[in-house]
Amino acid sequence: MAAKSGITFSSLMKDLKQGSYKPVYFLHGDEPYYLDQIVHFFENKVLSEAEKAFNLSILYGRDVSHIQVVDQATRFPMMSEYQVVIIKEAQDMRDLQQLASYVSKPASSTLLVICYKHKRLDKRTKFAKAVGQNGILFESKKIYSNQVAPWIISYLKSKKYTIDQRSANLIAEYLGADLARIANELDKLTLNVQPGEITPASIEKYIGISKDHNIFELHAALATRDAKKAYRIIRYFINNPKNHPMVVIVGGIFNYFSKVYVVHGLGNAGDRDIMTALRLSSSFFVGEYRRAARAYNRTQCERVIRILREYDLRSKGVMNNHFSHEALLQEMIYRVLAA
Repeated sequence: MAAKSGITFSSLMKDLKQGSYKPVYFLHGDEPYYLDQIVHFFENKVLSEAEKAFNLSILYGRDVSHIQVVDQATRFPMMSEYQVVIIKEAQDMRDLQQLASYVSKPASSTLLVICYKHKRLDKRTKFAKAVGQNGILFESKKIYSNQVAPWIISYLKSKKYTIDQRSANLIAEYLGADLARIANELDKLTLNVQPGEITPASIEKYIGISKDHNIFELHAALATRDAKKAYRIIRYFINNPKNHPMVVIVGGIFNYFSKVYVVHGLGNAGDRDIMTALRLSSSFFVGEYRRAARAYNRTQCERVIRILREYDLRSKGVMNNHFSHEALLQEMIYRVLAA
């Protein structure tokens, strides 16, 4: 019977935790976080500490040949139901495809786990087809930027924590789409906070993101033309240039007003249509985009977008005339508020 292909991380982990194993697992793709989690399970959860001494083999692709892998995989386990053979950095294994003959008839008492990072396996090959017939072919894909906040909410929920949409978006904006980094920061946060709701104060304390001075608060200040608040946030950014480089600030505001411009084009569309058009994961920010659209009409939005394009170029040295980033940011905010 052919094994499943194209399964999700959650369904795969569910099967593994229930002890439902296949003889071969080929893990590949661009997102290393899921691959590392699966390998960690095989390395630490399948065998007891006593069984690991004789039945856990960790090999590295650059150091082994397919003959050595087959030799290891065809051995019988000692005082254990299974032996686990893990090939890390399999993308560096020169004769990987020659494992097709073993994968076509794998040993039932061996769990062969092949971790092929930062690349995708050509599924048309004989080897890939053999994995699909007799094992699990799991592809770990990068998530899109608009999926990061929902991922954060889900990750914390699995640990019995809740977080509001704005705070999840704030973490996503600050940390980007590196899931390993995000998980590490969230783990650090949950180690210091009792189960329950994650607050902006705890995020500021343990991750280092200011609850009052961040790109979302700047967006909100610009959307309501709150000059005092906008300048206060920009001053904070200027004093913390490492965490708030100008190119990121300009890019963030540009993306924001680009979405406000799209809202103008949607006319009287409902929240669901706006969410779809802006690729929002929830309706949380729809009201804010509507307020910004009221504060900046279509012509003013176009003017703001032109201003931001100009300052993006100037921040990169084009037509800058030796202005400092501090002066450029202050001037840019003044012109946006006055648009």
